[in-house]
Amino acid sequence: MTSLQECAQTTPLLSDNVDEENAIGTPPHELEDTDEIPEPQDVHALTGVSYIRSIITVVILSYINLTNYMDRFTAAGRWGGVRFIRPLEVKVSIIRISDYSCHVMLCSLAFGYVGDRWNRKNIMCAGISFWSIMILCSSFIPNDYFLPLLLIKGLIGAAEASFSTIAPSIIADLFVADQRSRMLAIFYFVVPVGCGLGYIVVSKVTSAAGGDWHWAFRVTPGMGLLAVLLMVFFLKEPPRGATDKKKKINLPSANSWMSDVKKLFRNPSFMFSTLGVTAVTFVVSAIGLWCPSFLGRARNILYEKEPCQTAVCAIDDSLIFGAITVFSGILGVVAGVEISKRYKKVNPRADPIVCACGMLMSAPFLFLALIFGNISLGATYVFIFIAGTLLALNWAIVTTILLHVVPTTRRATAQSMQITVSNLLGVAGSPCLIGLISDLIRRGYAESDLLIFRSLEYALMTCSFVVAIGGAFFLATAHFIEKDHEKAETESEGTSRNMSIILSCLLQNSN
Repeated sequence: MTSLQECAQTTPLLSDNVDEENAIGTPPHELEDTDEIPEPQDVHALTGVSYIRSIITVVILSYINLTNYMDRFTAAGRWGGVRFIRPLEVKVSIIRISDYSCHVMLCSLAFGYVGDRWNRKNIMCAGISFWSIMILCSSFIPNDYFLPLLLIKGLIGAAEASFSTIAPSIIADLFVADQRSRMLAIFYFVVPVGCGLGYIVVSKVTSAAGGDWHWAFRVTPGMGLLAVLLMVFFLKEPPRGATDKKKKINLPSANSWMSDVKKLFRNPSFMFSTLGVTAVTFVVSAIGLWCPSFLGRARNILYEKEPCQTAVCAIDDSLIFGAITVFSGILGVVAGVEISKRYKKVNPRADPIVCACGMLMSAPFLFLALIFGNISLGATYVFIFIAGTLLALNWAIVTTILLHVVPTTRRATAQSMQITVSNLLGVAGSPCLIGLISDLIRRGYAESDLLIFRSLEYALMTCSFVVAIGGAFFLATAHFIEKDHEKAETESEGTSRNMSIILSCLLQNSN
């Protein structure tokens, strides 16, 4: 009988471990390694999840993503169009800082760690359940209780991290090649729809409730609880990494979290693409929160209307901006995936190049949208639509880049790091920074409608420069992406081959 020690002497040093519960007893022919990527029609045999079940999983995860962004931008539309705590522009953005930055930032790291090691379905079910309950609780807090609302919004952000960190890795484990890109496109396709519906829901529901914004926050909790039931009964978690090579082994990472983080920091493509994503979130968060207010102030200047003094403001602008967000986002996501897929046939660096071009081209249109604010609202809407479409080109592609350059056993950790950085420097920073700049511009001058409009207009111009810098980061990603992809492939192949040898030894030793 061959001893495990003798086998280990001939086995290279392992960089990852394997879930023995899933591996022990695996037939030896299924442990054989190969350099080939499985064909789409063979994937269900590797994952144990049928094609129909995989499609259902994507639909469920996309539905949850839609609900998530509806809630995010219900909050944005609510504070953009409803009068609440406005002595300073900065105070309006405090909720955003707590909700989708600090708590998401901290908790995404934890969920990234457990998402590479524990059952992902159970983590998401628990997180979405808690998320739904906290949203419902927030809808019963009166206007005067600002700190309790701040705390609950922070808990909502923490619960959200359980889903946003893990869901893309499940889709990646169910599909390969063009199918994976299309399914990720569907997952991110609902983002602009959710954003737009958030503005529309808060406008319609608040108006129907006679100005009581609390009712707008009672729509998504029911949707969230429905999502939990769908996950419990219809979602089946695939083995980690089964679609990347022809083997049926569940490979959780056994590296320490710090070891994974250090390796990610040494991955130039991941780091530069993360900075590019951060620039996108900076602009989207700033525009998403402040654009309805900007449009309302522009309307006051253009048509010489009195500033809003009622409980509900800028309902028409929120509806229009929501519709623009939906259609520009849908067009951008679809166009980005299709352009990248076709361009990749002649250039393997297509993904970051498409992202860079979209961001660089959106910068002048975003600038023009602000310039025309007090000249023509029609022109402003057109430029916002064009800028939004170009920005949305990268929403699905950025995740494809991450999956392309990060080994299977490190993807949830990479996703959590990307969320952390983008929330710290993007979501947390942009609304507060825009509000602070607007306040500083107004300081020392007599208050007037024109000053209120100009201060926000000049502050939002920061976004044009940030989006151009983000385009440069994606160009840098294009320089490194092929080399980093080869490194990720080599590491995954080495880990899987070592696992196969050790598991064969274990099987021999058990006999």
